[in-house]
Amino acid sequence: MTDATQEKTGLGNYFVANYPPFSFWKPTFLPDAHAVLAAPPARPETPLGLYLHIPFCRKRCKFCYFRVYTDKNAREVETYTDALVKEVAIYAKTPFVGGRPLNYVYFGGGTPSYLSAGQLRDLMTRLRASLDWDGAEEVTFECEPGTLQKHKLETLRELGVTRLSLGLENFDAKILEYNGRAHHEEEIYRAYDWSREVGFEQINIDLISGMVGETWDNWRVCVQKTLALRPESVTIYQMELPYNTVFSQQLKVIGNDEPSMEIADWPTKRAWVQYAYDTMTAAGYSISSAYTLVRDKGAKFVYRDALWHGADMFGTGVASFGHVGGVHVQNVDRWEEYIAALDRDELPLGRALPITPHQALIREMVLQLKTGHVNRAYFQRKFGVDVRDEFADGWRRLEEDGKVTLVGKEIAVTPEGMLVVDRLLPTFFEPEHQGSRYT
Repeated sequence: MTDATQEKTGLGNYFVANYPPFSFWKPTFLPDAHAVLAAPPARPETPLGLYLHIPFCRKRCKFCYFRVYTDKNAREVETYTDALVKEVAIYAKTPFVGGRPLNYVYFGGGTPSYLSAGQLRDLMTRLRASLDWDGAEEVTFECEPGTLQKHKLETLRELGVTRLSLGLENFDAKILEYNGRAHHEEEIYRAYDWSREVGFEQINIDLISGMVGETWDNWRVCVQKTLALRPESVTIYQMELPYNTVFSQQLKVIGNDEPSMEIADWPTKRAWVQYAYDTMTAAGYSISSAYTLVRDKGAKFVYRDALWHGADMFGTGVASFGHVGGVHVQNVDRWEEYIAALDRDELPLGRALPITPHQALIREMVLQLKTGHVNRAYFQRKFGVDVRDEFADGWRRLEEDGKVTLVGKEIAVTPEGMLVVDRLLPTFFEPEHQGSRYT
């Protein structure tokens, strides 16, 4: 692929969320996952998290590649939440849990806030009967602004949610509508004000750089309006076009997976992110990762930091990903299979991959690289390896390209490198994973 082609926004994945790539996870490895769950944890001190996938949405975003449903009725929603409760209960009884407390909980989607206050109260009460999160450092709940009411937010506070993540993406009505978002700008302000009124002190706002129809003028306005809200954190993603999205199917594609309609290229999206970095840091925010700015330098994102430092996590719900005792796992990705497995009182696992200690090292290193730095002492303590020596050739190439600096105990990503950090990570993949399809 030429440099010019690589800078087009073509079809495919760019964002690296895990290692080894998902395409290497197979059903044939499921016995490894079951064996881990059937035994006490080798490292019981490892933080344990719970991810719950709520796959319902009012509309499907045209850039969304997650397993979501927009056509389920109230009875089907109840069937799903019953299955989710059963799945968590099964996990809670495994020797692998063995009384370990939850360090963090994350409700993702889909749209968790699609559920009514009554449905959420019922769901969370039953979940907590199996795995209580009173002692968790963080309980995050994703929201679509148009689905929120004040009493629903009050219910979430009462049930222990500590961090809200509002999926705004943009403020412009036409851009939101064209990209398939269900909410409007007035709903953003209403939901945000209610969230503050009921006492939420940790609010994240998501933006997307490069939504179809976005312009420089629109992006500047979005950044300024976000700053005016003063959320505790802002997460900015550069828009991709994975193969299984509405846009990837609808956009006419010509030569080398290049969309023929006008859409921002990667240099433009990077320039927009850099503008956001510059503007927000000037207003007192600091860069927490390649995607996140925080208003308080001491602010934590427990879900992210725990995962990037090798935590265990049960990924529950249809198509969810998790990691238990050195084995990657993913649930079946079809509704019927998911419900049927739990009707049989079986975990709905679909594929897995046991990883080697070296792959665990690479996984943590590349994910932590997204924060802008890698601490050599951390890896020396945990893995007995000096990552600067272990991956000397890769670091040298990135340093020569101006993407990292190597000083003392720290390996730091340059500002230029932060804007393209996901492209840097395969530098450290094992040979059999180089150039492979990610999903």
